[in-house]
Amino acid sequence: MSEIILPEVELNIYSKNEPIEVTVVENYVATKESSPNYVRHITFDISGTELVDRVKVGQSIGIMPPGIDTKTGKPHKLRLYSVSSPSSGEKGDKHLISTTVKRTVEEWENKIYIGVASNYLADLKPGDKVKMTGPSGRRFLLPENARDFNYIFFATGTGIAPFRGMIQELYEKEYHHKCALIFGCSYRTDLLYADFFEQMDRDNPGFHYIKSISRENRRKDGSKYYVQSMLEEEKEQLTPFLVQQNTLIYICGMKGMETGIYKQLIKLGFTDYLDIRKELPENLDDIPAEDFKKFIKPGVRIFEEVY
Repeated sequence: MSEIILPEVELNIYSKNEPIEVTVVENYVATKESSPNYVRHITFDISGTELVDRVKVGQSIGIMPPGIDTKTGKPHKLRLYSVSSPSSGEKGDKHLISTTVKRTVEEWENKIYIGVASNYLADLKPGDKVKMTGPSGRRFLLPENARDFNYIFFATGTGIAPFRGMIQELYEKEYHHKCALIFGCSYRTDLLYADFFEQMDRDNPGFHYIKSISRENRRKDGSKYYVQSMLEEEKEQLTPFLVQQNTLIYICGMKGMETGIYKQLIKLGFTDYLDIRKELPENLDDIPAEDFKKFIKPGVRIFEEVY
């Protein structure tokens, strides 16, 4: 297997105490069809800042929403958002970086909770100014020798953001290995950047776009489709990836999804991706969820960003 060499990156060029002001240049809906979930793709112009050429795909930027938190009397907290553009910049323009934002609108204790930062960002229009920090993150990156590897990317929701940029980056130049994106959502209306990934699937024989939609259809055994179940459902496509020593797995999105992926890898016999710390019971579901990481941790070929 090729050595995995993660690039050296710079962190916190701009901090919350000294943020930089950037300009919004585009803000559009990222779903293919009308959806009850509002997810937007937002691009910022970072011209004239020290961020140009210094933000890598897989890192995050910080956004500082204006105003005061009425509960604490202090300014609203910094929020981090994954970069969804390649390291070369949105549309190849190094002065532009983008992110993917879902409006947070939730009911809690019979009251509607509106996410401060997500709704602030979603409301922005081209020309509006935003206070930004970052970049942050040094682990969830493509290797320097990225084109030496195959990839299986698992994403749920806005966890798709870094993979949009990573896939663009891989295919900016000649890429001859295999790459699969497994994206999970509740309904087909929640598919993000679907036109782009469908076109990538059509244009590149080595690229596979696999959709896992959990609330529309059921598997033959009656269970729901989740991202981990696609390892079995699509094993004819994915097993040729998994058996190769130069395949890397990246997981981004809802916390807990990694547990299901680990269990499925073990079930299929791909334990070499994992660092198994204790003897496993015959039924992996017998391991209490809170103890799972005591038994199994990601190996060197798995990268995670869950929240």
